[in-house]
Amino acid sequence: MARKAATKQAAPESAVKPAARPKRAARKTAPSPETLTELGLDRLIRLVLDETGRNPAFKKLVTAAVAGLQGPEAVAALIDRRLTALERAAGYIDWQKRRVFAADLDATLTTMVTELAPLDARAGLDRLLRFLAAAPGVLERVDDSNGQVHGVFDRAAEAAAALGKSLDPAEAAAFALCLVPMLEADGYGLVEDLLHGLIPGLSETACARLDAGLAEAVPPRPAKAKGAQAWGQQVARGRTLRLRQMLADRRGDVDAFVALEREVAPERPDRTEIAERLLGAGRLDEALDWVRRPQKRGLVVVTREQIVTGQFDPEAPDRARIELEIRILDALGRGAEAQGLRWGQFERSLDAGMLRAHLAKLPDFEDEEALERAFAHAAAHPDPYRALHFFTHWPKPDRAARLVAAHTWDGGRYEILVPAAEALEASEPLAAARLYRLLVDDILERGRSAAYGHGARHLATLDALDARLDPGALVPDHAAYRAALRKTHGRKVAFWSRVHE
Repeated sequence: MARKAATKQAAPESAVKPAARPKRAARKTAPSPETLTELGLDRLIRLVLDETGRNPAFKKLVTAAVAGLQGPEAVAALIDRRLTALERAAGYIDWQKRRVFAADLDATLTTMVTELAPLDARAGLDRLLRFLAAAPGVLERVDDSNGQVHGVFDRAAEAAAALGKSLDPAEAAAFALCLVPMLEADGYGLVEDLLHGLIPGLSETACARLDAGLAEAVPPRPAKAKGAQAWGQQVARGRTLRLRQMLADRRGDVDAFVALEREVAPERPDRTEIAERLLGAGRLDEALDWVRRPQKRGLVVVTREQIVTGQFDPEAPDRARIELEIRILDALGRGAEAQGLRWGQFERSLDAGMLRAHLAKLPDFEDEEALERAFAHAAAHPDPYRALHFFTHWPKPDRAARLVAAHTWDGGRYEILVPAAEALEASEPLAAARLYRLLVDDILERGRSAAYGHGARHLATLDALDARLDPGALVPDHAAYRAALRKTHGRKVAFWSRVHE
């Protein structure tokens, strides 16, 4: 037995499996409180000092944080030096220097908000106001075509409003009143934005005091003489009256709002805004009267965001007025008139939302017939681009495909044709291919190099769609079309390089 036991224990060394080592958890490399703690204080200090040598804006943030150890006076003194330099500067800042300049401005703003304001809110507010007061001089000497610098001042106004609302009611009221004299020189609307952000947080007593201060500060109506001075005075007057309207809304005073609207635009009071408030107050007959009054066309205001994004919609005001009139008619129990307005708006603009609302109000079993009538009307609409947009967004791809085949299209209308082509890819590949060819042709024929990337993607989509088309569906076929593109536009190397990519 002993020999057997010994034999059993003498197994070859290679047959013994070593104990499995526990797997080490993958270490996280993203900066976090945990990973940075593991680096150790000395290494973190070296990293911070290295970055301050490379990044002036970061250096200012670190300097301010160190100054904060000495108290709010040291941080305030640091900010004051930067604000004085900003106010005295006169050099022009072109687009090449704009990014660095904006980063420097942002560092100053961050110092006020994160270092000074937590130590002394009033001191932080004072510096934020001084920063905003410097905005006109700064924005007039910088190439800010992308709105980057203006955005820093927008954030300063938001920060000042948030700080103002954190004050006790008496201090908040006093702060709001101190902003009133700044409105006259508020050429970029920053103080106005600050007040708009502040008013919702004010007490009723503070709002009443602010309204009285604004009433005293309303600039007189300028003389009819034209010129920059008269225009500036009119803008300042309108700005102050609009703030008083906001306060009237706050206390639910519709009559005060209407009276102020007549002062803001005596020849063109905004009938939609007035009718909206009358509707909310339950004064339905008055609301209907106002919404139906003739509206003189005035200056169209386009926001910076709309300019940058290209989302300006010239039909929006009229659409809003019609939607409001429909709501008023429904509230009055005049449903037939409301339905007539819905259908009329659809006929004019092919507004899908208006059609859906119209169908929802119809009695049972009448909606299908009305829908077919709507489709027939859209197909015959004098603006085929509007009709294509309607059919691809309803969606009704078969009707859209028929429309594509029936009309000649301008490939330059990519804002309509690209979404339409994308919507048609799944169920109507032939119509989608026709549109993609138009888009590619337009890009190359006009030499729109900025759109070469889009053109290359459209051509790749055409490659994929070709396998789904019946032989002879498109003339020339895809291979011949590609060859013709290469022959005609072969010298557009930038485009073909994007195709190869």
